[in-house]
Amino acid sequence: MDQKLKQAAIDLYDRFTHEGLDRRVFMSRMVALAGSAAAAEALIGAIAASPAAAAIVPADDARLTTRTQDLAGGYKAYVAEPRTRSLKATVLVIHENRGLTEHIRDVARRLALAGYRAVAVDFLSPLGGTPSNEDAAREAIGRLDLNTSVSDAVTMLEALAKSSRGGKIGAVGFCWGGAFVNRLAVAAGDKLDAGVSYYGPAPAPSEAVKVQAPLAIHLAGLDDRVNTTGFPWVTALREAGKTVKFYRYDGVNHAFHNDTSVERFDKAAAELSWKRTLAFFKQHLA
Repeated sequence: MDQKLKQAAIDLYDRFTHEGLDRRVFMSRMVALAGSAAAAEALIGAIAASPAAAAIVPADDARLTTRTQDLAGGYKAYVAEPRTRSLKATVLVIHENRGLTEHIRDVARRLALAGYRAVAVDFLSPLGGTPSNEDAAREAIGRLDLNTSVSDAVTMLEALAKSSRGGKIGAVGFCWGGAFVNRLAVAAGDKLDAGVSYYGPAPAPSEAVKVQAPLAIHLAGLDDRVNTTGFPWVTALREAGKTVKFYRYDGVNHAFHNDTSVERFDKAAAELSWKRTLAFFKQHLA
């Protein structure tokens, strides 16, 4: 399949997973693009995140300790931290619209290796937790009241700050989680010390004046859906005099950081963005 058709398939998948495109319409259009039902299924598998993909940091890495922790409001979280307990700060890790997946647990372990206590919350906990089927997870995400979830996260920040004995608190989120970080920055005031948003739809630009935490925002050049709100959000933050680092990665797609998606993952952009994320946290959470 040539690059133009592949991009059309990625855009179609994005409409299905983020804009509510009917499944039957999605499948018929994907079959038309791929040429057959079998080819369409294979293409969808390459675009979607694979739960069987190998982790960058193994779950049993001897340098880390991991556990499941109960948080305020009935939420559960996967927590990873350095075995030495010489923590730099705490970072809330906020998942995509698939919920708390193995990939997000892997991201938490990457942060732990960098010296942070990483707390990856399952925001589907009020609905019974993240289901194994990603379509069911996306449907469940759609039933959440985002304002309630953000308010609950502010309470988590307060509790985590107390348990870290004055240590600073950051947040990083991807896709749905990237949108969440933007809204958390609006709602949290000085309770959030730094936020990093990966390709997340943004609030209304008028909300920028409420942000107190420094923000780093990573957007994909081919992600028109998110960039429609993301670009004005960055402009509004700058005009409001907020501390914001903005990075656009040309020629890459939404979810470029997710290494479990063969067709959308971009190794160069993912590694550069992660390097920038760690540098941002080092600057603002030290």
